[in-house]
Amino acid sequence: MNNESLQNLIGSWDSELTFTEEGSEFLNISVQPKQLHRLMKQLKTNAETQFDYLFCLTGVDWETSLGVVYHLESTTHRHIVVVKVQTEDRKNPAFDTVSDIWKTAEFHEREVFDFFGIKFNHHPNLKRLFLTDEWVGYPLRKDYVDEINMVVK
Repeated sequence: MNNESLQNLIGSWDSELTFTEEGSEFLNISVQPKQLHRLMKQLKTNAETQFDYLFCLTGVDWETSLGVVYHLESTTHRHIVVVKVQTEDRKNPAFDTVSDIWKTAEFHEREVFDFFGIKFNHHPNLKRLFLTDEWVGYPLRKDYVDEINMVVK
């Protein structure tokens, strides 16, 4: 299925989705946080999409908002999409976990939590993965201040 066909199909599920290709070969889908889990479940289980492989989950600081970018592939149909979700709530950023859909998300979400402070609702074991429990702040945020120069920019 090409990007146009994917966009038509996925767009029929939710009229609030935004689609771009942003100079990428992959279709980019922006979704509101409240619709994230439902969309991701549908992307995996729909017979025409079957996105059974979450191969990348990344936290992003866009300065005015924090978000997560998901790269999904269908190993059956051989198509790929990028799903983006963001929030302007920098004090308590949170999205629903997708670890119940793709098991590999458990560690990816812990990494994003560790470095960006983004919480994942209903995650089975959300705790720091790389940094110590005593670490203050989130070093991959653009507003992170490193007083003792542990992180080189």
